[in-house]
Amino acid sequence: MSAPKHIRTPLARVLGRGAARSGTEHFWHQRLTAVANIPLTIAAVIILITLLGRNQAAVAQILGSPAVTIIMLLFIFSITIHMRIGMAVIIEDYVHDESSKLTLLMANTFFTFAVGLAAVYGILKLSFGL
Repeated sequence: MSAPKHIRTPLARVLGRGAARSGTEHFWHQRLTAVANIPLTIAAVIILITLLGRNQAAVAQILGSPAVTIIMLLFIFSITIHMRIGMAVIIEDYVHDESSKLTLLMANTFFTFAVGLAAVYGILKLSFGL
């Protein structure tokens, strides 16, 4: 009797999932947000350059326009997801103690959520004049 060529089950090979049961989902989310960040970052930088030297009322008016609000919200959403995934990969690769790893992964998620929520609140406050 010969040894099996693959250790994984046929279902695991078909689904492309390893022992972590996650497959390449994080990899693809990281690449998708990286690609989305290219035009969104360019747009955000252009928007910020147009704000230079303007008074507070002009800045609020520009940031409050619907198109700018949508671009900035997409930018915030994409970069915070990209940041969370990237930091999680670093934590998973370099922190070997399981309890520390779990604590840091939870802190990473909470921090990312807090940063994203604060940024979204600021943009919506300007957009709707709350």
